[in-house]
Amino acid sequence: MKFGIFTHVPWPEGIDTRQVFRNTIQEVQYAEELGFHSAWLAEHHFSRYGIGSSCLVLAGNLAARTTRIRIGTAVLVPPLHNPIRLAEDTATVDALSDGRLDVGFGRGTANYEYRGYNVDREESQGRFQESIKVIKGLWTTPEFSHQGEHYQVNRATLVPPPVQQPHPPVYLAATRTEATLDFVAGTGFPLIVGVVQDTPEALALCHRFVELSGDAGHNVPMSEIPFFRYFHVGKTEEEARRDSREAVNWVQDMTQWRRQFPEGSEVHHHLEDWRRTRTELPPTYDYIYENRAIIGSPEKCIAKIKALQKEGIEYLGCTFSMGGMEHGKLMRSMELFAKEVMPHFA
Repeated sequence: MKFGIFTHVPWPEGIDTRQVFRNTIQEVQYAEELGFHSAWLAEHHFSRYGIGSSCLVLAGNLAARTTRIRIGTAVLVPPLHNPIRLAEDTATVDALSDGRLDVGFGRGTANYEYRGYNVDREESQGRFQESIKVIKGLWTTPEFSHQGEHYQVNRATLVPPPVQQPHPPVYLAATRTEATLDFVAGTGFPLIVGVVQDTPEALALCHRFVELSGDAGHNVPMSEIPFFRYFHVGKTEEEARRDSREAVNWVQDMTQWRRQFPEGSEVHHHLEDWRRTRTELPPTYDYIYENRAIIGSPEKCIAKIKALQKEGIEYLGCTFSMGGMEHGKLMRSMELFAKEVMPHFA
């Protein structure tokens, strides 16, 4: 079984952004030391929820500071960018990492991110699908041309070319939109599954994707799907719950709060002020613990992972990094996971 780590690079109030990046770098370096297969970064804009706005810049920095661990994007949001630039930047990071880049693409979720970029979100499906075709074409075809609804390319040759041939591994995100899932299944690329869905719903999505992939003649197996869950391991169940509660609650609060901004963002407001005035509550800690997380003692985590493995999951992404999680506790959780959980899945 393969294990990766994931971070949306959260930025709680009271922490300097430079420290957030320093902590992220240390987490990825430690993940490599502990034997994790990969480290995944999210692209988000205009929000404390995640400051990986220049996701590929951060990936390039991590490439220079590591030697073995694969570096993934979960996910880049192509409708917000020129696909030629994305093809160039991903190929550059692939070269800088000596062929260790995995590229995840998705449509994103936040309307205000589209508003900030002055992109019509109603066009996101078309832009997303067309971008994937353009990027793949540039990665693989000299003097590539494309005349589409949203993008035009005239005999462009990608420099530098990607190191991995024919191109870096690609993963595509889908959740509840059937058109997106149909497109993903038709590409032959694996699905990538985030933490926004409850585990039973996310597993059902994976099974549906495998079925559609088979219908399209690609037959991508469940084992190739990176499956992400919230993670925290403690020496005891009580310790794990105590140490993760505040961080899980921060993520859920921030997820709900930022959705209330059709434009602008919450960055210059205060979370506690909003908490005192909100009328709708986000999912509780106990709900996330039961439905979207693997949190507990090593024995509890092993049991939950084995249950996922019985469903066909063989690539698990561990979201140790949650907003407000004390850095030392996060690192100890990773260490405990690597030493007492991972060996049961070697």
